[in-house]
Amino acid sequence: MTPALLVSNALLWVLVLVLAGVVLALLRQIGVLHERIAPAGALAVRGGPKVGEGAPEMVLEDWSGRPLRVGGVAEDGLCTLLFFTSPTCPVCKTLLPVVASVAEAERSWLRVVVASDGPRAEHETFVTRHGLERGSYVLSAPLGLAYQVARLPYAVLVDEKGIVRASGLVNSREHLESLFEAKERGVATVQEYLGRGGGRRVA
Repeated sequence: MTPALLVSNALLWVLVLVLAGVVLALLRQIGVLHERIAPAGALAVRGGPKVGEGAPEMVLEDWSGRPLRVGGVAEDGLCTLLFFTSPTCPVCKTLLPVVASVAEAERSWLRVVVASDGPRAEHETFVTRHGLERGSYVLSAPLGLAYQVARLPYAVLVDEKGIVRASGLVNSREHLESLFEAKERGVATVQEYLGRGGGRRVA
């Protein structure tokens, strides 16, 4: 092997080792950033029952005509997630599979009620396309008014005692799951928990 070839091989190995060091340094920085960045939570809005207050008690009828009670002490001991949607809301449509996934994964302690309003005829295609007839789908203007839902998608978590534990605008799975995190931490929002010095620091 000629001296020139030996030198070039040595330089290549040095370059590979330098690149490996740079990659490791970048991975470490990504880990540090992950620890510093706070999780995004649902956006709390004014209006409607406040966290810690009793949820409005209502007896409604779901899509299949079955009576559905919302609010008050749950006889089956389950919490209720109210997810407010609309056939004309594109973000809501992208979140419906997430809501269905959450309903399945958390069914041991949570029931999910998907709510909207308007004439039934306007919802026929929407309900069929997203398989909403298999769960609890409710058309009720009074329900939306009771929670003063002005923007969508909006979600409210009511515990088994009928107390509102978290609520807000939700645009992603992370936002949706932040409602569960807020309930577990005993705070209104994840942001409130972080403001108290809990969890990760905000960069």
